[in-house]
Amino acid sequence: MVRTALTLWGLDSLTEDATLVITELVANAVDHSRLPSIRVTVSRPTPNGIRLGVVDRSRTVPTLRTDPEADQLRGRGLTLVDTLTNSWGTELYRWGKQVWAELHEEDA
Repeated sequence: MVRTALTLWGLDSLTEDATLVITELVANAVDHSRLPSIRVTVSRPTPNGIRLGVVDRSRTVPTLRTDPEADQLRGRGLTLVDTLTNSWGTELYRWGKQVWAELHEEDA
């Protein structure tokens, strides 16, 4: 879904990072919310940028670990998201939350 949208929008340079980011956000939602459904969104708020979102029914806000150990297999997903995106965050709703991330092409 993300690859298709980026190709159609001519934002192929974002594909690799966006694919990694959405994979991490979905994995976190599935792993931590433990609820039967999530929603994935891909939007283009600016001509050179995208916003990825994963919505679930958990109200637990993800936190960026400040001490990820290099030999750990888990717990580094948000560090990757933080590194690859221009910004990311969480919007809380009465019934759950959306974790979002924005990526922008560099000016040519």
